[in-house]
Parts: sequence; structure tokens; C-alpha cells
Amino acid sequence: MQDRSLSFLKRLLDAPGPSGFETLAARAWRAEAEQFADRVETDVSGNSLATLNPGGSPRVMLAGHIDEIGVMVTHVDDEGFLYFDGIGGWDPQVLVAQRVRILTRTGEIPGVVGKKPVHLMKGDEKEKAVKTTELWIDVGARSRDEVMERGLRIGDPGVVDAPLVELGNGLIASRSVDNRVGAFVVLEALRILREEGGPFAASVTAAATTQEEIGYAGGGARACAFALDPQVALVVDVSFATDSPGMEKKELGEHKLGGGPMLARGSAIHPLVFERLAETADAEGIPYTVQASPKYTSTDADAIYLSRAGIPTGVVSIPNRYMHSPNEIVSLDDLTAAARLIAAFVRGLDSGADFVPR
Repeated sequence: MQDRSLSFLKRLLDAPGPSGFETLAARAWRAEAEQFADRVETDVSGNSLATLNPGGSPRVMLAGHIDEIGVMVTHVDDEGFLYFDGIGGWDPQVLVAQRVRILTRTGEIPGVVGKKPVHLMKGDEKEKAVKTTELWIDVGARSRDEVMERGLRIGDPGVVDAPLVELGNGLIASRSVDNRVGAFVVLEALRILREEGGPFAASVTAAATTQEEIGYAGGGARACAFALDPQVALVVDVSFATDSPGMEKKELGEHKLGGGPMLARGSAIHPLVFERLAETADAEGIPYTVQASPKYTSTDADAIYLSRAGIPTGVVSIPNRYMHSPNEIVSLDDLTAAARLIAAFVRGLDSGADFVPR
């Protein structure tokens, strides 16, 4: 990965952006896009869009959601302790003793997640899994009034304070891998198309979509796809790497960090888009694995492929260890390979591309 791209990835992953509060991360994404895209814009849902060759055909949508899971303040007690609920799907066990950053109208407030010390637990209390309702955030305040004087309001969001770290062997860990790396990959695909030069037929828009982690009705991707009306779409997300202890390959398949992107194949994936992705990867010498998705994909694709009269949609996933934790791990090589694959897919489209199965 080029130094410039790695520097952008670090800025993007470290920017806070829980679902519904993606503004800071989205600004970082758009600032990078403005360096090479023909058009950069945002919409009322907070989706960020970067387009190359706006007059081209077919219209291609590349979607990666930019939001992350987080927390939200629900109550402040008289002593100044903050109680919270999760934004998106948390395992409360991984939140214990984490440092957090609460995002307020006047800036960030640092805090730590507290719970009863193990020494004071009685009976089988030690064996029980902790619940979010048994945790709190300590910001070092002495009273509710002091907390409010710092600018905090009920409903303020927060993120775990876990900056990106490089682990060696091209692996990185970050709290916001899911799925800030998807937003990174779709923009990197545009960068490759721009830097390689040469004509291509398609009008291609990379979309950093919002609210996927709470997108039970489709999140920002649903509105974005309706507005763009693409003729083909690719969604980039993360999925389970199975090269760590305890992962069941019989259920999830065999997907390794550094083994290339995962191409989803299943009932919610358009068969012609999958075949074209696989053929492109083979032609370009890009390694990949195939992921079975017999029902839904649990990605933005589930909202996009049924938009309007139907949009042929494929899913390219990045193998990810320790999903929905403060330290999700991915391979930089897989990010680069996914961006290369998507750029080659777009270049291979001509104005008469037909995705009607016959």
C-alpha cells in the first residue's frame, strides 16, 4: 500500500463516527476524495459521494459504510456517572474497562467504562456475563451538574478510544475496521481508476454510506441507491476471517487474512455480478475466496439490490478478525487487492453491459 493511502487510512479509522453521527469521519473521506474525483457531494442522510466520469454509462455504485458501532449516554446520576446503551451490536464483555471518547457539542470528553471489582463479587456473580446495564462511564466528575457544565447532553454518542496500531506482517488493528475500511476501499478504487489513466465507459460513484450498523430499514444506503439509480452496484464490507482459534470453518468457510477479498455468492447476490467479479479476479491474478450467503448478506447490499426496479448487486468483503470489538484486525494486502479488483471490474464494463439473467 502506498504511503499516501496508508496515511489516509489511519486518519479515516481514527476519526470517530458512530451510526447517525458520522460527520467527522465523512469529512475526512470527502477531503481525500476532493483531491482526485470529478465531483464530491453529500446528501441529507449524511452519505458522502465521489464520482468519476459523471456522463458515462453504465452508472456504477460502489458502497462502503462509514459508520461504526458506539455508545450513547442515556442517563447521568447525581454523582456524575454516565449510563449508556450501545449504538449497534456490542458484546458487553469487550467494553469492560475500555477508555471512551464522548462526542459533545463543545468537544470530546474522555472517560473509562467502570464495573464492580472482581474482589467484591459474590457467589456465582463472577461467572455471569456482564450486561451493559451493569456498566457505567466515569469521566472524573463529582456531580451531574459538573458533567453538564462540560457540555454533555443526554443522547451524546461516544466511541471506544482505540487508535489504529500496526501489528506487523501488514496487519492493522482498529475499533472502526467495520466498516470504515469498506469506505476506504471504494475510494481507493476511484483513485486507481484516476491514476492509471485511460478511458473507461462507466460513470462510477463511490459512496461512504451511513447508519448501516443500525440499518434495519436499509440505512443511508437505501436512500443513496434510490437517488443514484445505478445500473450495477458493488458493496464492500467486512466478514469473518476464520484463521483464528474457535472459528468454525464448516459454517463460515475458509477465509484467511492476506488471502484476498471474499466474493459473496448467494440468494441476495446477483449471479452475473458474482461471475464477472470472479472472472475479473482470475484475469488480474488477484487472490480471493468465495463466501456462501444463502439468505441475506447483513450488508448494505440487502437494501440496495431491491431498490427501485432492482439493482444487480455484488458483495466484496474483507476478512476481519474479532468483529465488533475495540481491536478488529485486517490485512493491508486484502484492502489493496479489493480496490484493484473493483477498479478492474469497472474498467471491464462497456456501455451495453447487460445484467438481466436469461
